[in-house]
Amino acid sequence: MDHQALTTILFLSVVALTLAITIWASRNTKSAADYYAGGRSFSGVQNGLAIGGDYMSAASFLGISGAIAIYGYDGFLYSIGFLVAWLVALLLVAEMLRNSGKFTMADQLAYRMRQRPVRTAAATSTVVVSIFYLLAQMVGAGALVALLLGVDSQAVKNLVILGVGVLMIFYVTVGGMKGTTWVQIVKAVLLMAGSALIVVMVLAKFDFNLSELLGSAAQAYGERPDNKGASSFLEPGLQYGADLTSKLNFLSLGLALVLGTAGLPHILIRFYTVPTSRDARKSVLWAIGLIGVFYLFTLVLGFGAAALLKGDDFAPVKESKGNLASPLLAEAVGGGSGSTGGAILLAVIAAVAFATILAVVAGLTLASSTSVAHDLYNNVLRKGKATEKEELRMTRIAAGTIGLIAIILAIPAQNLNIAFLVALAFAVAASANLPSIVYNMFWRRFNTRGAVWSIYGGLLSAITLVFFSPVVSGKLNADGTNAALFPESVDFSWFPLENPGLVSIPLGFFFGWLGTVTSKEPSAEERFTELEVRALTGAGAEQAVDH
Repeated sequence: MDHQALTTILFLSVVALTLAITIWASRNTKSAADYYAGGRSFSGVQNGLAIGGDYMSAASFLGISGAIAIYGYDGFLYSIGFLVAWLVALLLVAEMLRNSGKFTMADQLAYRMRQRPVRTAAATSTVVVSIFYLLAQMVGAGALVALLLGVDSQAVKNLVILGVGVLMIFYVTVGGMKGTTWVQIVKAVLLMAGSALIVVMVLAKFDFNLSELLGSAAQAYGERPDNKGASSFLEPGLQYGADLTSKLNFLSLGLALVLGTAGLPHILIRFYTVPTSRDARKSVLWAIGLIGVFYLFTLVLGFGAAALLKGDDFAPVKESKGNLASPLLAEAVGGGSGSTGGAILLAVIAAVAFATILAVVAGLTLASSTSVAHDLYNNVLRKGKATEKEELRMTRIAAGTIGLIAIILAIPAQNLNIAFLVALAFAVAASANLPSIVYNMFWRRFNTRGAVWSIYGGLLSAITLVFFSPVVSGKLNADGTNAALFPESVDFSWFPLENPGLVSIPLGFFFGWLGTVTSKEPSAEERFTELEVRALTGAGAEQAVDH
């Protein structure tokens, strides 16, 4: 069989599997609780797999391994940040959020605040964070399918982004949370199996000696024309640490990654799909184990790509900003370009990566469209009087609209590394969502103005700083080529850091404090006590939030 045909068949099989799961799940989706929270019927283990599936995105599989292949030690810092972030999610929000909410992050805030301003702010933040994250997944999809089809046409990449957008709208509108969760569970199993296969094959080439792998990667880097010395590949400084600005960049990135997970809307809504707080804890523990092993895999994938893809074979990795390192590595360990083994492994890994993208975009679209329908439409515009049927219809309309916006924005964002795009989403989540969640659960005096100022203050400061950062205008690669979103001739950047977290996260907390202490609104201490009891014990967690 022709290699291209084999690749295409494997690829389409994965898409067909996810579509079949979605249609099957749609037959069991009858109520709002089914659609938004999967009927709270998933076990801790199942939800742990789904969280892992949601979290191990294309940025992790493609972006991080690519960052390691290009920057060595500094690239691996992404893996560390993403993994450590789960401790914050486990200790701060998982169980308490499960006990004190219903469907969205805003439910937990609105329990002791005025409904309309808080839900509007929370829904706005949810949509913005989700769109940032969606961009990363869609950019990865475009690069991946172009590689699979063996074309470098911009039109093909744009068509792939359009196709992913259409598929994700289908998953959400037809399958709801049940369909999305099962797609994520299947994808997590496929991703772990595919990654483990490539990791074993890479290590086998170095007699399962990790030291030899690292040494070969450093040596291969030393032979590249753009190197700064072979030893530096295994030391800090290739991407961060060369000067004060790059050190601050690293600190800002680390802060965004570690704190961002606990504010990501598509992760937060996962805690509502389990029946008890104990299952919420269990699901996070399973997710940590799964994600921990996976990020160790990225170490081997990244350094394996650096060691085994040499000369012209490494050029596409650099051209794709690292996004193609894992698929090209799979092809190399399978026998190289043109071999049957290489074609099969490339197809398997690319299909798994595409399933990863589909699962994550479905989760993101579901989180944002749920917030628009449940928070904005029902609780703000209709003042809680919309029927379940009307609310679910609005969710489907919102999914289509958000999908369309993501498609339009993803096309010009294709020259950015997807791990970096996700880091921006984390920074916005940590700046806008985390301060209000933490204050609401732990500060008795916190009030409506504090929540609104915290969300909008963190959101606007993060987006403003990103817009005036070198990523949007004025950034050049080492070889002088443009690395920013705008053309080389345009430069309006004045904020020196590429990730805004170092400034915008403290600002989010500051605005929350300032809004609270300057408000004359009486503190709802009685509601805080009720929320505290619910958060710690789960008492009344199944009832609707009816404040």
